[in-house]
Amino acid sequence: MAEEIEKSMPAEQSLMDKISEKIHHHDSSSDSEYEKPDSPSAVKAKIYRLFGREKPVHKVLGGGKPADVFLWRDKKLSAAVLGVATAIWVLFELVEYHLLSLLCHVSILALGGLFLWSNAHTFIKKSPPQIPEIHVPEEPFLLIASSLRNELNQGFVILRSIALGRDLKKFLMVVVGLWIISVVGNWCNFLTLVYICFVVLHTVPMMYEKHEDKVDPFAEKAFKELHKRYLVFDEKVVSKIPIASLKAKLG
Repeated sequence: MAEEIEKSMPAEQSLMDKISEKIHHHDSSSDSEYEKPDSPSAVKAKIYRLFGREKPVHKVLGGGKPADVFLWRDKKLSAAVLGVATAIWVLFELVEYHLLSLLCHVSILALGGLFLWSNAHTFIKKSPPQIPEIHVPEEPFLLIASSLRNELNQGFVILRSIALGRDLKKFLMVVVGLWIISVVGNWCNFLTLVYICFVVLHTVPMMYEKHEDKVDPFAEKAFKELHKRYLVFDEKVVSKIPIASLKAKLG
């Protein structure tokens, strides 16, 4: 009986050795699979994009017709929108025409023309004007008001956290942003500023989409340099501000 047990032991050991070899072989093959170089799609995903965006420019701008206009997908429509905006700016800024006067004069001409057409269609032997009934839908205004409300609440939360001294970085960013806006406001009035922003929206995204492969590496270098400057500023200035003691006094 003892001899049979001794004979069976080498067979069991050889079986266990084979199983362990298969397991080690499977582990080594799986490790080699994990150590394979990244696929081209993975490498492409690691490319730096401006402001850390992960979506195409068209999606960042909201998609749909507005994004098509800003990116000049429909060149005729984009040119028409930009031309109308330019005409409005020239009319109010250069000609110094007033908005209220413009609305009144346009309304007078439109109502006068329709009134005369409605009463003289029998004499000129033409059909009367077909004026549709206009009803303003409620849903789009509610959606706009809701989205505007959410943005305002988010802005108030950020401003409150800044006012309570919780985030020095955001405080500095807001101060610099407001200072830049005040400087630009001294250069031009509100209408000109809106027109400049409109022109920028019609040119910068389109140019960036065409040359994003060249712009993104340059932007990456610029942001790295700015980050280094901020770390130096944080070490020499911000870290020396006694924020903890101020919070303790306020608390």
